[in-house]
Amino acid sequence: MGSPQNSTNPITWFEIYVNDLPRAKAFYEAVFGDALLPEPNDGTFEAYRFPGGMPGNGAMGALMHHPMRKPALEGTLVYFHCEDCEIQSQRALKNGGHVFKAKWPIGPDGFIAIIGDTEGNAVGLHSFK
Repeated sequence: MGSPQNSTNPITWFEIYVNDLPRAKAFYEAVFGDALLPEPNDGTFEAYRFPGGMPGNGAMGALMHHPMRKPALEGTLVYFHCEDCEIQSQRALKNGGHVFKAKWPIGPDGFIAIIGDTEGNAVGLHSFK
């Protein structure tokens, strides 16, 4: 997966599948406080990209409305870094989401929480405080 000198994480892109793209965009913008940007496409899907750039540390990703993909609680769980998991958990609740697992400590690696978005996906949160 790369040399120890490589400081880039191995995942470069993720997609969170949604049924209602405007609703999902509003939810994620409210929870994380960042505007999502329209992603160019070939007409078979619609997407909004999370802020950031490639290459870079960590992964880039987007909300994706695609006819062949559906939201799901099961499967891969994407974790978003945040200043404090509790803040985003409360924002999720205020914006139509759920808290499946409230903030809890994971030792020296900080804290995590698991929320549900408006589309039926589980999403992880990670913070160091």
